[in-house]
Amino acid sequence: MKVHFKSLLSQLTKPNQTLPRTRILHALIIKNRLSIDPFYATRILRFYAINNDLISARNVFDKTPQRSVFLWNSIIRAYAQAHEFLDAYVLFKRLLSSETQPDNFTFACIARACADRFDVEVLRVVHGKVVAFGLGLDFICNSALVSCYSKLGLVDEASYVFSGIDEPDLVLWNAMISGYGSCGDWKKGIELFNAMQNTGIRPDGYTMVGLITALIDHNSINVGETIHAFCVKCCLALNDHVGSVLVGMYSRCKSMEFARKVFDSLVQPDIVSWSTLIAGFSQAGDHLKALEFFRKLLMTGRRADPVLLASVLTASAQLAILGPGCEIHGYAVRHECNTEVLVSSALIDMYAKCGFLELGIKVFEKMPKRNLVSYNTVISSLGLYGRARDAFQVFDEVLREGLTPDEATFAGLLCACCHSGLVNEGQDYFRMMTNEFGIEAKTEHYVHMVKLLGMDGKLEEAYDLIKSLPEPVSPGIWGALLSCCDSCKNYELLEVIARYLLENEPNNCSYSVMISNLLAGDGRWDDVKQLRVEIGGVKGKMPGVSRISDRNY
Repeated sequence: MKVHFKSLLSQLTKPNQTLPRTRILHALIIKNRLSIDPFYATRILRFYAINNDLISARNVFDKTPQRSVFLWNSIIRAYAQAHEFLDAYVLFKRLLSSETQPDNFTFACIARACADRFDVEVLRVVHGKVVAFGLGLDFICNSALVSCYSKLGLVDEASYVFSGIDEPDLVLWNAMISGYGSCGDWKKGIELFNAMQNTGIRPDGYTMVGLITALIDHNSINVGETIHAFCVKCCLALNDHVGSVLVGMYSRCKSMEFARKVFDSLVQPDIVSWSTLIAGFSQAGDHLKALEFFRKLLMTGRRADPVLLASVLTASAQLAILGPGCEIHGYAVRHECNTEVLVSSALIDMYAKCGFLELGIKVFEKMPKRNLVSYNTVISSLGLYGRARDAFQVFDEVLREGLTPDEATFAGLLCACCHSGLVNEGQDYFRMMTNEFGIEAKTEHYVHMVKLLGMDGKLEEAYDLIKSLPEPVSPGIWGALLSCCDSCKNYELLEVIARYLLENEPNNCSYSVMISNLLAGDGRWDDVKQLRVEIGGVKGKMPGVSRISDRNY
């Protein structure tokens, strides 16, 4: 028996054990009266935690009278990794009031738990405790704090901690560069990148990912190309992770040709790369290309995740072609992700925009779990079909469920009022949005309100509403009023608006085109000619093109 016991105890030195073997080891330790030893207790606790048996792990902890800092760290880490953040923090507070002194690993673990929970206030408390326990210059604590502050977008705090570290290593440099990348500050990221190279530390793939992540729009495309060239020079462009974020960067910058070239250069693009490219095509307006690459993805045998399915459903909705949307719905059902909130919401929107609202409503009714996005999608869909009363009922359900409506909720409600001509209800919801929920009205809300008032013949009131807005007023809002003037045949107000816009927005061609078209629609060609003389001629636009798809979608 002793030989067998020693043989099993030797297993404690291994990094992990199965749950049955852990229980055998635990039983032998108890039988030989070694369970009170913190060393054995720590090892068994870690094995239980690795096997996601938190109840047994906590039982080991509670029954160990002499608790070392390693035992405390193990149980705190077990709860943190299981995302049981409250239990982890309660144990951390108990440790602080115990006879055992926490170490740098304790603080690093609880700091990461705060970052995973996005709990800024507690992270700052932990930072204060680090200083109070004399670990303000400890490398492990500071590395964790830099990473955690960066993850939460608090780059100023991260930079402050980072500046107090004498010789940061590559991991720490990467954490700080990623922090700037997460908040889109590519200039400071590049400054830090140059400073890192001046210390003699060579960048790796994570460094480049942090830099590329900061490039979020087409204005930074030149910087992105320079970083891409550096990656090629240092043989980092073939790294799948780097390649994936390069695809994302070019997609965000609407440079899909380069995104496609980077994607084609990847030996084995992962699902993230595929998703990024497909979403990029969709956001760039090339929805057919997005669906084409989705089909290619499925032919590789890879499985699409809910985020990707939502993206291609959006592409199908924008094309208003039911075929691919139904195919994607079938795929989602076969892979048991059709009830995912993200996928279901996209299905509702797709069916509504393809002219099959009732199918979208059925998807909504079968959802086992709904969030605000789901409700907003249904409200907007009902509004587009002029079913305002049904949209109001869904909004009442939002309030009953205890959800807080956002600007998209009220945009859908105002759209519903606008399509149904419900002026009083629209005004009530507009006041509710601003007064009860403190939501600042955006362009979309004002467009609906102007249309609502204008189509009801209250053009002067709509005009006063626009004039009360701070400059510059969006062309969409003025366009809504101008279209109401045309529908109500109020060309006197149209001339007033035209003079106002020509005086205050002389360089805005979109207003001039609207006014010119409305005057032409009234047959006032002399006024159109005079308007074009005053603005120096209106540049012609590319004529619209209609297309009927003959593809089997």
